[in-house]
Amino acid sequence: MSKNIILVCLIFSCVQGRGQYPGYTLLDHPDAFKKSFSTATASTESIQSDFSQEKSLTMLSEKINSTGKFWYRRKDKLRLEYVKPYLYVMILNAGKILIREGQKENTVSANSNKVFQQVNRILIDCVSGTMLDNPDFQSRVFESAGSFLIELKPLAKNLKELYKNINIVIDKKDYTALAIEMFELSGDTTIIRFQNKQLNAHIPDSVFNIP
Repeated sequence: MSKNIILVCLIFSCVQGRGQYPGYTLLDHPDAFKKSFSTATASTESIQSDFSQEKSLTMLSEKINSTGKFWYRRKDKLRLEYVKPYLYVMILNAGKILIREGQKENTVSANSNKVFQQVNRILIDCVSGTMLDNPDFQSRVFESAGSFLIELKPLAKNLKELYKNINIVIDKKDYTALAIEMFELSGDTTIIRFQNKQLNAHIPDSVFNIP
């Protein structure tokens, strides 16, 4: 159990936090953004895309690069599948989490552990447009010419022990995530970028099956 929690957290850990971001301006009154964001995500039934991940560890000089596939279907179905350099799958479906690493597979309830619950909500919030309403974080919104950046600072004690902050970069064109950045207190950094996004395409139930 503890190993799976660590693996889940490592997958979604990202870059060291900053007070300001080059090219971005802080929105003092983000209400208009929040309304547009909620409207756009309300019409998004599904997302599928490729992704690339770049991870930097304080103990290593070289970065670790990974690629994979991502699927989401409203409201609580999500699959993240690493293809290179190793096979690793995480599926969220109706409160259950499946972790598959090589030939090993484990299924747990998201409610069985507080960290699992929070990670589950973070992932769904990123694609459903509800991260600004998550009570586990304090949020600020920044704007650039082509995107918004949502900075989430942990308020929950166990998250504060892991992360300095989490950033979600939102595309202005369709209000979907361009990147997920999380800043670990340890100094380790990871950036997940999404490419070749398809919105509202049919995704079969089998993609999210948990035995």
